[in-house]
This record gives sequence, C-alpha cells and structure tokens, in this order.
Amino acid sequence: MASNQQIHYKQNRLKQLRAFCHAARTGSVSAAAEKIFLSQPTVSLQIQALEREFDTVLFERRGPKIRLTPEGELLYELAQPLVEGMDKLQDTFSVHCGRVDQGTLDIAAGESTILYILPEPVRRFVEQYPGIDLRLHNVTGRDGLAMLRADEVDLAVGSMLEVPDDVTYRPVVTFSPALITPAGHPLANKADVSLAEIAEHGLILPPRHLSTWRMVDLMFSQQGLDYKVTLEAGGWEVIKKYVELGLGISIVTDLCLTGDEKLGRVPLERYFPKRSYGIVLRRGKFLSPQTKRFQEIMDLVYPDEAVDQLGRQRRGEGDLGDGLMG
Repeated sequence: MASNQQIHYKQNRLKQLRAFCHAARTGSVSAAAEKIFLSQPTVSLQIQALEREFDTVLFERRGPKIRLTPEGELLYELAQPLVEGMDKLQDTFSVHCGRVDQGTLDIAAGESTILYILPEPVRRFVEQYPGIDLRLHNVTGRDGLAMLRADEVDLAVGSMLEVPDDVTYRPVVTFSPALITPAGHPLANKADVSLAEIAEHGLILPPRHLSTWRMVDLMFSQQGLDYKVTLEAGGWEVIKKYVELGLGISIVTDLCLTGDEKLGRVPLERYFPKRSYGIVLRRGKFLSPQTKRFQEIMDLVYPDEAVDQLGRQRRGEGDLGDGLMG
C-alpha cells in the first residue's frame, strides 16, 4: 500500500515537473522560480522530490548554474510536452469546441520581418481572432532565439541560415539579393555588374556581426578583391536612406525594396544566394492553438513561396549562414 508521502508526491507531480522543466530550460533554479512565481527554495524542494522519487540525479550543480544529467535529459524529453500540454489545456479544449477567442500569442522578429513580411499575416490574424492578445517583440536574431528557448515567445519569424539542433525552421517566403545605389550613380540600374565594379565604391553595410557582412566579405575574398565600408548602419530602412543621400552603395535583400525608393537597383543572384524567411519553433514545444492558426495564415499569405522553398531545403539547396536574422 502506498504511503501518504508517495501519494503526496503523485498529487504534486505536475508542480514538480513544471518546476523541473523551467529549471532545465533556463539552467537556473532562481530563474525558474521567477518564471513560475515561486520561491527558489520551493523550486529546489520540488526538484529534490522528483530526484528521490525517481532515485536519480537530474542536475549537475556548478555554482549558480545547473546542467541536466543524462537521466535529467531523458526526463525533460518526456515531461516537457506533458507540462506544456496541461498548461495549454484550456486553449486546446476551446479549439476542439470550435473556439479560438482568447489567449495570447507572442512572436519574436527583427525589424525587417515586422515591417515587410508580417503586416498582412498580422492583419488577418487580428481580424479573425480579435480576442487573442498578439504581441510582436522587435529583437535581434540572437535575442529572438534566446526568447524562444526560454519560452518567452511562442514562435519567431525570420531568416534562419543555419538551424541549431534545438529548433525547427520552416521557410515560407524567399527574397533575392540586390545592389542598391543612389539614383544618379554610375552603376544605377545596369543590367549586370561585377564584384570588381562594386569594389570600386564605398559600401554601407549592417553591423559586422551579422551574416550580411560576412557573406559580402566571403564573396569579395574569393575573388581576391579589396572593398571599403564607408558606413556601418543597422536596419534596411536606415541603409536605404543613406544610400539615397549618396553616402555609398549597399547589398540588401530585395525584401526591403518597395519600388518607391529613389534608388538604382541591380540583381545580384549571380554572386549571392537567395534568402528565405520563415517560422522558427523550439523543437518539441507543444504548439498552442494560437500558434497553429498563425502558421496557417502565414501559409495562406505566402502559399507558392512556402512550397517552393521547402522543396529546395529538402533537396539540400538551402541558404548558408548562421543565425536568425531580421
């Protein structure tokens, strides 16, 4: 016959597993306690109760940081979808009853994605589901991934050039590289330009820690060409403005080009790969009904591009790079 203590453990298992999963996700007992509004000693006791019940050690403790043991990784893999499923049970029930009229949806994306890709999907989502609190988080790719891993957002949207093992990436739309110049520039609107011609003029590029800079550097280096960066600026809108002012030329993704700019434009697919933008999810995450509905709307807005780019990815023709970009 089970002891009262064993019964108590089982009755509180969901609380224990929730504390364990948040600690595993954040790598910190104190951070987990803050996330689930409990005291740090309470979270520690709940994890210890699980360790006693399963007769194993779940974390390696090294100062303030903790790491999952192999047994902890196994339990996390099993427990994570259960905890998330229970936490989202009300929303899931509402969907099966035909209702998606409440809840929240948090999306991480960079400025370019928010400006050029998300407006129509967001408009449709808000129109169809006015009771859902939709929040857009304008963050860099690195911060977006961190928020995704910490479950601070439901999904991210951006350009994932290399996919880490703990996330999934599904492209939905593809854009091409282009050279932009001031309207009266010698290279403006030429049918074709060479990298040697581009290298003769000063470039305006995004910050050097982003993949655009590294891609440009790689292409020029392969041709043995020196190039000059006259201005480093963040954001395609800022770059376009300073190119219009005649402070340099730039290499951008035509995602940001509306046709209304006072700019010359030259395709650069000969030298630079196309870039896909898509939906990024934490691998194994329970998808809320709100997340699923937003994905469906994205596919409706960008149907052909999603199918074409997904086929390219499966054939091994995906882009190269290293991060979630705006």
